[in-house]
Amino acid sequence: MTVEYVIFDWAGTLTPWHTVDLPGIWQETAASLDGVGAREAPEVGERLLRAEAELMARCRETQCSARLDEVFERAGVTPTPRALSAYQQAWEAHTLIDPQAPETLEGLRERGLGIGVLSNTLWPADWHDEIFERDGVLGHVDATVYSSEVAWTKPHPDIFAAMVAKLGAVSAGACAFVGDRAFEDVYGAQQAGMRTILVPHSSIPEQELGTRDAMPDAVVRTLKDVLTVVDDWNRPER
Repeated sequence: MTVEYVIFDWAGTLTPWHTVDLPGIWQETAASLDGVGAREAPEVGERLLRAEAELMARCRETQCSARLDEVFERAGVTPTPRALSAYQQAWEAHTLIDPQAPETLEGLRERGLGIGVLSNTLWPADWHDEIFERDGVLGHVDATVYSSEVAWTKPHPDIFAAMVAKLGAVSAGACAFVGDRAFEDVYGAQQAGMRTILVPHSSIPEQELGTRDAMPDAVVRTLKDVLTVVDDWNRPER
C-alpha cells in the first residue's frame, strides 16, 4: 500500500535526545512554588521527582497515560503559574527541534503526504503546539495525538488507532511511523499495522527500555533520510 501519511514521535525523533537533569528541573520548580521556602524546596523537589518516576513507570508497565498535574497531585503540592513557568523554562533548551526537521516536513508536504505527531508525554497539547510554533513547523503538522490527552500511551494499539482516525487515513497500512524507540515506536506501530522507520538518535536509559524488541522496516541516520525511504516505498513498480 502507498504511504499517504507519515507520523512522527516527538522526543528523541523530531527533537533530538538530550540528557536531562530531572532532579535539577524539579528543584527549580519546587523553589518557585508559592509558600515553599528555601529550606522546604529540596524535599518538595524530591517528592515531585519521585512522583514523576512512579507515573512514568506506570505508563510503561500498563500503557495507561498520565498528566503533569498528576505529578503535582501525587507529590501533594499545587502547581502555580510561576512554578509552571519555571518548569517550562528549565526544559526549553531540551525542546529545540532537529535542524533537519523543517526540511523533512516540507519535503513530505511537497509530496502531498499528510503529517502527524504521536507522542508519549505528560505535557498538555498546547505546550507542544507552542514548541512547534516557536520552531516554525506547526503549519506542517496536520494532526497530533498526545498521551496526556487520551487514556493510553504507546505502544497501546488504541493510541495508534486514534492517530489514524485523526488523520482521516483509510487504514493504518497507509501510514508510516518514524520514531527512536524499538518498543513504543517500532513494535507499537507494527502491531497497529503501520510500516516503521527507526531513527536511532537516543541513548535510552536502561530503566526505560521496553519489554519487547522489534525489527523496523527501515533504519535511517538522519531525519532527512526519511524522504528517501518514503520515496522508495512509493516508487511505482516497473
